[in-house]
Amino acid sequence: MRITKRTNIAVRLLMYCAANADRLVTKAEIAECCNISENHLAQVINQLSQLGYLHTQRGRNGGMTLGRQPEQIQIGEVFRDVEGALPMVECFADADNTCPLSSACRLKVALADAAQAFYASLDDITLEALICENHDLMRILQPVACAGSATAAAG
Repeated sequence: MRITKRTNIAVRLLMYCAANADRLVTKAEIAECCNISENHLAQVINQLSQLGYLHTQRGRNGGMTLGRQPEQIQIGEVFRDVEGALPMVECFADADNTCPLSSACRLKVALADAAQAFYASLDDITLEALICENHDLMRILQPVACAGSATAAAG
């Protein structure tokens, strides 16, 4: 199973916001720290705010914070919400399915079961569990560390 770039960005974004929960964070600082294009990030910010994972504030002093407490955000739910109804394989897509084996294929059922098991295992993981006492991650996700790593990389 391959996770889309959008889902990868969404989880990085949520971890950054959780690690900096005491303040508004900006798109620019997240992009720099998490090595994400600001254009891609803007699309994900918009989607996550519409889904209630983020609160955004426009303007000169704007930014974003988590829309829920980290312990209330299940990673499986985030994956489902961001991935949407993307079919894992062609035969899952009714309209675009050209596979002649679909009506008799047992692999389709096995893959559907595997996808459900995958998401179910992520349902047990909260955003809080990803950051709680993860001192190495917290150091990486602090703005000073982000700016320092960019400077070190440029030098």
